[in-house]
Amino acid sequence: MEEPKHRIRALHTERTVTVYQAYRPAIGLPAAREGRFPAAWKRDRMTWIKPSFLWMMYRSGWGLKEGQETVLAVEITREGFEWALRNACLSPYERGFHPDRDAWRRQLRESPARVQWDPERDPRLNPLPYRSLQLGLAGEASRRYADEWTVSITDATPLAHRVHALVRAGDVDGARALLPREEPYPEPEGLLDHLRVGQDRRSSGKNRSGGTGGNGALEPGA
Repeated sequence: MEEPKHRIRALHTERTVTVYQAYRPAIGLPAAREGRFPAAWKRDRMTWIKPSFLWMMYRSGWGLKEGQETVLAVEITREGFEWALRNACLSPYERGFHPDRDAWRRQLRESPARVQWDPERDPRLNPLPYRSLQLGLAGEASRRYADEWTVSITDATPLAHRVHALVRAGDVDGARALLPREEPYPEPEGLLDHLRVGQDRRSSGKNRSGGTGGNGALEPGA
């Protein structure tokens, strides 16, 4: 089956979803050690979270870029994740989707979250023809992410380095076997209708499962 251009794929349980961020060690290591973001993590700034491990590897250079040396796997509640999505707007202006640029700018000012879709990556970090979600959190969403939604924080840097080493050695299958098991997220009906453009939006009416940068982190385009 052809992969839809816009769909959330993530490591998730019945109650949580895992997202990734990259930080400098002064932020990332205390967060992983304590299982919560430290006071130095600025809750009044926008922060971007990504459900795709490989997209995070692409942006952070496998956790080797300066200021992004600590890759965190942050497990958050699905309730919080879906609240952010319901209250998000699209980050880029889309002609024909937004009424006009003024309406789009107003959404950006008023929404506590925003969404950007960027090309998903394969283990060699080449772009794929479908997109990966980035979710930007600001204001209320950023504070709730740090202090209410976060269930656990794990240092994923060793995993990033192991996968990278296998890819460099040419063992792509071995690298793929270590990747987090990211599967289509069981989105409730209508969850992404205001965030998907084109055919994916028109065909997204049913729940597929049948069931239920700021802060020193990497930002889109960085």
